[in-house]
Amino acid sequence: MSQNNRKVDIQSFIDAQPLSLLQKKIMWLCFVMVAIDGFDTVAIGFIAPALKDEWGLKATELAPLFGSGLFGLMAGAMIFGPLADKLGRKPILISSVIIFGLATVFAAFSPNLPTLTVLRFITGLGLGGVMPNAIALTAEYAPTARRSQLVTMMFCGFTIGSALVGILSAQLLPYIGWHGMLLIGGIAALLLVPVLMYFLPESIRFLIVKKQAVEKTERIARKIAPVQTTIPTLIPFAHESEESSWRNLFSKGYALGTFLIWIACFMSLLIIYMISSWMPILLTNSSFNLSKASWLTTVFQIGGTISAVVLGLLMDKRDAIKILSAAYLLGALCLVGLGWVIQQANIILLTLSMFCVGGICGTQVGLNAFTSGFYPTHCRATGISWSNAVGRLGAAIGSVLGGWLMSLDLSSLEVMSLLAIPAILAAVALLLIQGLKQEQSIIPELS
Repeated sequence: MSQNNRKVDIQSFIDAQPLSLLQKKIMWLCFVMVAIDGFDTVAIGFIAPALKDEWGLKATELAPLFGSGLFGLMAGAMIFGPLADKLGRKPILISSVIIFGLATVFAAFSPNLPTLTVLRFITGLGLGGVMPNAIALTAEYAPTARRSQLVTMMFCGFTIGSALVGILSAQLLPYIGWHGMLLIGGIAALLLVPVLMYFLPESIRFLIVKKQAVEKTERIARKIAPVQTTIPTLIPFAHESEESSWRNLFSKGYALGTFLIWIACFMSLLIIYMISSWMPILLTNSSFNLSKASWLTTVFQIGGTISAVVLGLLMDKRDAIKILSAAYLLGALCLVGLGWVIQQANIILLTLSMFCVGGICGTQVGLNAFTSGFYPTHCRATGISWSNAVGRLGAAIGSVLGGWLMSLDLSSLEVMSLLAIPAILAAVALLLIQGLKQEQSIIPELS
């Protein structure tokens, strides 16, 4: 196999090939990464009742613990996204996994709430670097026609990891305690590091844009097209630049879309993290035991996984913005319905309602896939990570807001109805992006 002088942009080259073993391997490695990310991110919500009992805490005293991890996630995304656009996806991903793996292991031995709060912030720093870069790496190896499907399937690792926490909590928490739950997540992350170092390649689009390691780029290209006898000279997409800067997010053609994506992500993660953090306590306050509360919250994550796959398929075939907007509006209705069903204490209806509300998790996954196509390579990781950072701010506010709402003794219907408002705002923000497809032709992925 040799290289010829014909020049082809890297995305056209990827689009012309069937999905290779290398691309599938990248997707599955990123899937495992975000699964462990999801496990460690939401574990604190499932072990919160055990922490509350062991340390004699009030529900409102847990709010700083929830908030510290989310602020760490926000800071990690703000820091590691731009670094990945400068240094590469692979080194930042591996560094992030090491940080959150070690911090989670140390957190398992926390003697008190302040220590655990600090370690959760450090854990959040590492977690904040994993998600956006896994999305960026998967998107940069995905064919355009299947990008949303592959990114959402990869990101289902997060919801599956989140669901696994609930399953293990329901079965193992009485035996291994909250210490053991944290050790499982931390050790799993550290065991993954040597696998990533050996098997995970750097983004070929990043290498081409940065004009780095020509021989490495050729080796990767041959793995993408193993049956092709000659490899063309691969060049960046027309709108991609070697220089990366956060300022690219606010350049012509991207600024308005950036702000609208931020609004949608903020509202979406506010809902998701308030449910993940406080639903077990809300359910236990409504006479459900901890085991049932854990299982029911797990159903929320399962609903997110299935809805993400469905949305990914629809987004590749239909207008992605309209699909996502409709999903958020449907989610708002489901939230109100969930609030009513909790009051009825009907376990069958409650399970179904939790599954349907999980669609908001799936919609957030779809939003990540949409964001990965909105930005070019030189600012993709920054765009994804900063939108997630803004979303984490919403998540932190949602976690703190949850504690405040608990203190007001509002009914479940009142709490869930209030949560429906951010879902509606997210739908409106996405619909406003629709005009960019006609007005901002500079955005190649939207045209």
